[in-house]
Amino acid sequence: MTKRQNAAAETGGKLPCVAIVGRPNVGKSTLFNRIVGRRRALVGDEPGMTRDRLYAAAEWRGRTFQVVDTGGINPAPKEVIAAEILNQANAAIRQAAQCVLVVDAREGITPLDEDLALLLRRQGKSVALAVNKVDSARAEPLAGEFFRLGIPALFPVSAEHGHGVDDLLDYVTRDLPQPENAATEAEGQFIRVAIIGRPNVGKSTLLNRLLGEERSIVTPSAGTTRDAVNAELEWHGHRFVLIDTAGIRRKGKTRLLAEKLSVVQARKHLERCDVALLVLDGPEGVTALDTHIGGYAHTSRRSVILVVNKWDAVKKTPYLAEEWVRTARERFKFLDYAPLLFVSALSGRGLERLLETVVEVAAARQKRVTTAEMNRLLEKLDFHRAPSPAGKPLRLYYITQAGTSPPTFVAFTNRPGPLYFSVARFLENRIRESFGFQGTPVVIKSKLKR
Repeated sequence: MTKRQNAAAETGGKLPCVAIVGRPNVGKSTLFNRIVGRRRALVGDEPGMTRDRLYAAAEWRGRTFQVVDTGGINPAPKEVIAAEILNQANAAIRQAAQCVLVVDAREGITPLDEDLALLLRRQGKSVALAVNKVDSARAEPLAGEFFRLGIPALFPVSAEHGHGVDDLLDYVTRDLPQPENAATEAEGQFIRVAIIGRPNVGKSTLLNRLLGEERSIVTPSAGTTRDAVNAELEWHGHRFVLIDTAGIRRKGKTRLLAEKLSVVQARKHLERCDVALLVLDGPEGVTALDTHIGGYAHTSRRSVILVVNKWDAVKKTPYLAEEWVRTARERFKFLDYAPLLFVSALSGRGLERLLETVVEVAAARQKRVTTAEMNRLLEKLDFHRAPSPAGKPLRLYYITQAGTSPPTFVAFTNRPGPLYFSVARFLENRIRESFGFQGTPVVIKSKLKR
């Protein structure tokens, strides 16, 4: 599949859906990654690694479908997060054309397995039973006792090694409907938007409000989101892939394996997006960790929008907004090209303007300027006072745009090596004044004209 097709399918679009469910720590995410063919979900020995619904595209024998990984289910949850995981799993089951119940062959049937089998049968869904961790032929007899769960489509598998997964996929894809226009829809243009920030600033609430549904689990506890959650949004003819990432912490503050992996994955998804929404906490102000995360976005050359969330919870004073902007610009000097917006993810205030700005910034990232336009600008600039070695004056013969995402320019000069920082900065500012490029970094390279 193409990169665009993957983006479309990962977000829960028109493709038929296969939901993977089960109790905690039976290997659901390992099976999910095996079917998808890449490490999409976090996997570790700690139970409860997965919490939100995770979507990804898969293909088997010419059939394209989407797989949904769910958190470990407890039908009678006592904790808030466990209840939210159950809600997310129920949403995936309702959406699915086929369900796969994963159990652990080594542990045998547990009361929780029986409860989940009963829950799925009551839903009236087609269910396949994947008896996981059957890593050798000697272990296959362990699968026999699971027929007691009343699910005749039983498959001994090893998600870690891939044994038996092909038979399972043959079964679950046998009757999946295949929309004729699925490939055409998947080829549409998407704007990939990563929602980044430190823990508990309202990233998941922002995603849910934009989508109009509870797509990500939200609790008062910091660090609720672990895996990056992808979702598709269509707004006024524009199509977005929204990626809710885990809160990024400093390395010394992450102790659990799940927290360490979630931070790594958040940075990976940041580097794959077009536009990054750096979410800041309005009542708390800009912190050192905020600027640290902003540095990640800047060095990865993503387009950035600074989003001041929880603005409805800030005690207003006459010049508060101006003071906030002044402080943010001072702390984020390296992101002076990034627009700054005040929103409330809880109430929805400012989100229309936010989406408008995302579209504008994404367009600026793809913008091209002709060489003739660049050289007309160059004729108006004076570089006689530019710093130069041994008194040799700098000469810029011409400038051309070499690429987009981000916009990249090559300046042909009379000396080797990169331009002095002050010269490059001056040139960047004049380019922005003349052609815009709001929200996106501008890269300027120097080349010796022989």
